[in-house]
Amino acid sequence: MTHSQESDETTSTITDLGQDVAKVHAPVIEVEETTPQAPATPSAPARSPSPATFAARPKAPGAPAATPAPAPVAAPVPAVNLEEAAKFGRADDDGHVFLLLDGQEFPVGQFPGASKDDALAYFARKFEDITAAITLLEQRVEAKAATADMPKTLAHLREQLGERVSVGDVKGALARVDALEVGVKALQAQERASHEAARAVELAAREAIVAEAEAVAGEDPATILWKVSSARMNELFEAWKHAQKTGMRLGRATEEQLWKRFRSARTIFDRHRRAYFSQLDNNNAEAKNAKEALIAAAEELATSTDWGFAAGEYRRLMDQWKASPRASRKDDDALWNRFRAAQDKFFQARQGANDAIDEEFGANLVVKEVLLTEAQALLPIKDLASAKKNLQSIRDRWEGAGKVPRADMARIEAAFRKVEDALKAADEDNWRRSDPEAKARTSSALSQLEATIASLKEDLAKAEKAGDARKVAKASEALAARELWLEQIRKAAEDFS
Repeated sequence: MTHSQESDETTSTITDLGQDVAKVHAPVIEVEETTPQAPATPSAPARSPSPATFAARPKAPGAPAATPAPAPVAAPVPAVNLEEAAKFGRADDDGHVFLLLDGQEFPVGQFPGASKDDALAYFARKFEDITAAITLLEQRVEAKAATADMPKTLAHLREQLGERVSVGDVKGALARVDALEVGVKALQAQERASHEAARAVELAAREAIVAEAEAVAGEDPATILWKVSSARMNELFEAWKHAQKTGMRLGRATEEQLWKRFRSARTIFDRHRRAYFSQLDNNNAEAKNAKEALIAAAEELATSTDWGFAAGEYRRLMDQWKASPRASRKDDDALWNRFRAAQDKFFQARQGANDAIDEEFGANLVVKEVLLTEAQALLPIKDLASAKKNLQSIRDRWEGAGKVPRADMARIEAAFRKVEDALKAADEDNWRRSDPEAKARTSSALSQLEATIASLKEDLAKAEKAGDARKVAKASEALAARELWLEQIRKAAEDFS
């Protein structure tokens, strides 16, 4: 059973008890005012009267007859401890019952037409109903049930005990009620503490949702991962709705403040997202327009047969394409495919033309391969004049052979150029050897150096004869240097011979 169900059951019990007290007490007053006392019948069995019993009793002479009410089927009534009840009350022969409290007697009501024991038992049973309600409330406090209706129940119990409509240990019952009030207040304090703790947890969870939403909304729109952040913001919104639906209430003011912050964060995030994608759309449109222009130029060149010019233009268009801003992935891929298709069309046409030319120049390659072999046979050059004459003949036939396929052009031209370079180097070396001016300069330098060496030898001999060590050393050093120069010049002269 939940706390709420226990509270409802207790409230119902106390309400029924109050109704029972009201129903029983009212007929007693009415009978006391309008009906004379009837003698007790010793032979009648002891029982508790009901309002129907009072209604069925005969009225005073001259009073209108009352319509008899059907007697209800009464449940078995538990016996009352009359000995205990007699400690706190008494009954007169006429059915009046009194409560003994602090040495004083207080009338609680009358049970006419019944024995003293029955009258006392009736009002003692009403007290037992009150103590039963007290016991039930004590059990609920012990079980730490919800205290929502407990203060009202305590007030009702105090009211019943203060009305003096029952017989029993009223002071003891009031002491139990006082103890219950202390227990209820302690239980209420525990409930408040537990409620505040749960509220703090709920508030922290709700604050965490709001704080994360504000953090997501505060990210830089230029670097934010919109797909990830949008999904996270949706998750936070679902978490907020779940907390609103199932979580503890935080109070109207607090919840409105948190919702205002959360809504503001979502609004800022949505505004940044719309602005970002709006700008992205504008950038995409500009990029598409720029690349559409490049595609138009590429498609116009696709049918050109001016192979060199068109290939250069395609290189320029490619550089512009790389420098252009990117559109969206889908658009950019489609634009690139169109641009690439125009290039492929041109280069495939050029490759077809080159293939035709290569096929036509294949025979020329065979001729030049033979001429290259003939030219390479001139190396190493032994007879310069003969080699120059033969190479000139080969060169004339080389030029007459025509072009070769592009794939072989660099290879065969480089090989032939190597033979030409060797012949040129040999010709330059021969010229250097036979140059008259160079011969004259070498002969003059040789004569001057020989004269200088002869003079230095005379100076060395004089210094040695004079015993001048300083002059000997100086003349020896100069003589050694001149002799080394003389050796090198003689070698150069031999090259001209």
